[in-house]
Amino acid sequence: MSERGQAKTALRGVIAAIVTPLNKTGGPDTLGFCAIARALLSGGCDGLNVLGTTGEATSFSVRERSGLMDGIALAGMPLDRMMVGTGAAAIEDAITLTSHACDLGFAGALVLPPFYYKNVSEDGIVAYIAAIVESLGGRRFPIYLYNFPSLSGVAYTVALVRRLLAAFPDHIAGLKDSSGNLPYAREVAAIDPRLAVFPSSEACLQEARSGAFAGCISATANVNAALCAAAFHRGDDDAFGRATALRDAFNGVPLVPAVKSVMAHIHKRSDIARVKPPLVGLANEQRLGLITEYERLMRGTVPLA
Repeated sequence: MSERGQAKTALRGVIAAIVTPLNKTGGPDTLGFCAIARALLSGGCDGLNVLGTTGEATSFSVRERSGLMDGIALAGMPLDRMMVGTGAAAIEDAITLTSHACDLGFAGALVLPPFYYKNVSEDGIVAYIAAIVESLGGRRFPIYLYNFPSLSGVAYTVALVRRLLAAFPDHIAGLKDSSGNLPYAREVAAIDPRLAVFPSSEACLQEARSGAFAGCISATANVNAALCAAAFHRGDDDAFGRATALRDAFNGVPLVPAVKSVMAHIHKRSDIARVKPPLVGLANEQRLGLITEYERLMRGTVPLA
């Protein structure tokens, strides 16, 4: 692949799949979001994944998602450090959201495959991405493929990634892998060294430091960004151990409510723990257990807020 043909990306390192705080009516709280985003960006995160799974994107309408993007831009946030989730079951919704992210100047779009129909052909997924690319009208906007088959039911296979990269080299910039399958992520990363692959767990950070991956995009980087940054940028083994231990503490509990519960503790704002139906809040025993583990593992590190 030529240099000219590769979509350019500056996103690398520790990227938090940032939570979306809710207002009293259940919509995105833009001011609250920006406060959390500033704390994360100053507390260890190299970038943010806005409106991803942890951000409850698919529970919001196109209007709500676009409105949050507008609010982030109006607040003067560093959009060049943020990719935004724009995938949707309906092609027109994905087109609208991706085009809006491009218009505003975000660093790229994180695109789920269309996720209602299962066992669809590769041709169908290619047609979906093609429609998004064509809607950009020649604008060179990075697209990150979002592989999360356990939730979407549709995978970006290695063969499909190769095909998409060959078809749309000016746009396919990378992939976020939430499958938990590191051999798969390594195989995708090996397609082209300029393809930015981000596994979804801090466990990949030492490997990413060696250049195998571009970094990680993690839900728990909301709560352990300082540790992740020390592990990735300084090779701090103790920080790496504590970051992965804190990640492991979230195993077996509903991830989004759990992260939001700990974030509410960190920022001393109980409203951050609100989640959008069909999600429900974390049980109090689980919440207290996670907060105890957070305090134990983060003691002595730079606070996030």
